[in-house]
Amino acid sequence: QVQLVESGGGLVQAGGSLRLSCAASERTLSNFAVGWFRQAHGQEREFVARISRLANTKAYTDSVKGRFSISRDNVKNTVDLQMNNLKPEDTAAYYCAADSGTVLTKIPRDYEYWGQGTQVTVSA
Repeated sequence: QVQLVESGGGLVQAGGSLRLSCAASERTLSNFAVGWFRQAHGQEREFVARISRLANTKAYTDSVKGRFSISRDNVKNTVDLQMNNLKPEDTAAYYCAADSGTVLTKIPRDYEYWGQGTQVTVSA
């Protein structure tokens, strides 16, 4: 069992930045690829970014490329999502998720463990 806890959400003006962090307890996060997903009110959960176990592969959804950056620290057992130049359409609950598989996937059901989410609100 892997328990994931997100932090770093909040309210920010358009053009601002936030850094989300995902921490794991009880098991090392380095055994998993980690993805960030988001879910806006009334919308389906969508893929945002993913980082492989050794951070040699990263993937982003098109709408965040050049603005968001995913990274991990396998010593601290954390995965971060740096979000710059935020836009109102980035407003959503953001979730981190862990995948024990090695094939890059953007499908939520492929991820075994999920955090409770952290809210990001971007005002115009």
